[in-house]
Amino acid sequence: MQGGYPPWAVRLNLRAVRTHSLLLVNPRSGDDSPSAEEVADAARTLGVEPHFLEKGEDPGALARQSEAEIVGIAGGDGSLAAVAAAAIDLEAAFVCVPFGTRNHFARDLGLDRSDPLAALAAFTGGVERRVDVGRIGERLFVNNVSLGVYARLVHRREHKRRRGEALARLRALAAVARHRHTLHASIDGEPVRARVIFVGNNRYELSLFTVGEREQLSEGELCLWTAAGWLPSAWEERTGRSFRIDTGGARVRAAIDGEPAVLESPFEVESLPAALRLLVPPRGED
Repeated sequence: MQGGYPPWAVRLNLRAVRTHSLLLVNPRSGDDSPSAEEVADAARTLGVEPHFLEKGEDPGALARQSEAEIVGIAGGDGSLAAVAAAAIDLEAAFVCVPFGTRNHFARDLGLDRSDPLAALAAFTGGVERRVDVGRIGERLFVNNVSLGVYARLVHRREHKRRRGEALARLRALAAVARHRHTLHASIDGEPVRARVIFVGNNRYELSLFTVGEREQLSEGELCLWTAAGWLPSAWEERTGRSFRIDTGGARVRAAIDGEPAVLESPFEVESLPAALRLLVPPRGED
C-alpha cells in the first residue's frame, strides 16, 4: 500500500468547475451495507449522475457515450478496467469506488474497502494521481493476468457459479488441483514449462493461491512469475515493460482482473505507464 501521495499530486477543487461526472453502479456487486441505492443517493448529493448497470450493459461503452469529465465505477475488480479504458480514451479522470468482493485495486490505492461512500469524496475534492495500467492485446487491465492453474480456477468457479452451486471457489480449487495440466509456452522466445504464468501490473507480494498487495502502482513495469510443479510453491520472477507470450496453440484460457477470458496466442502484454488519471479522496491530514 502506498504510504502517501507523490509530490506532484494535485488537489482539484471540482466544486469551482462545472463538470459532468458519471458514476456507474453495479448493483450485483458488494453486499447490503451500504446498498447500491445508498451509494447512488450519496453520489447525487455531490452532483454526480449515477447509473445502475443492467445485466448485459457494457460499462466502458456507457462511459464513452457520456463524454463525462470524471467517470467512476462502483463495482468489483472485474468491472474497473473497462471504465478506466474509457476514461483514458476520453482524457477524463477516473474514480474507483470499492463495491465488490475483493477490491484488490482499491486496497492497493489505500482506499478503505469497507467504506465505499467515503470514496465518493474523490469526485468533489480529489487528489489526482497518475497510475499505470496494463494492456493485453486490445484489452486493458488494472491488476493482473493469469494463465494455467489460476485461470482454470477462475473459469471453473464461473462455471459453477452459473450453475448455482454453493462453495464454487472451493470446488473449483479442488478440481484444478487434481488436474495436472502444464503450460508449454515461450516468453520472449524462451521456452517455459509451468503450471502458472502470472503477470502483474507492477509487483505483487505473491504466495500459493494468494495474491498479496502492491507497494506501488506507478513503477511503469510488469512483473511476470512462472511456477512449475503439481502444486506451485516456488516462483521464478522477471520484470519488464512488455512480454510476448506464446502458448503454442490458437487459443488459451486466461483470467484478466479475476474474470474469465480466452486469448488468441501468441499475444503481447505491456505496461502503459502513468496512463490513468486517477482521483482519490483527500487525506484527513491534508
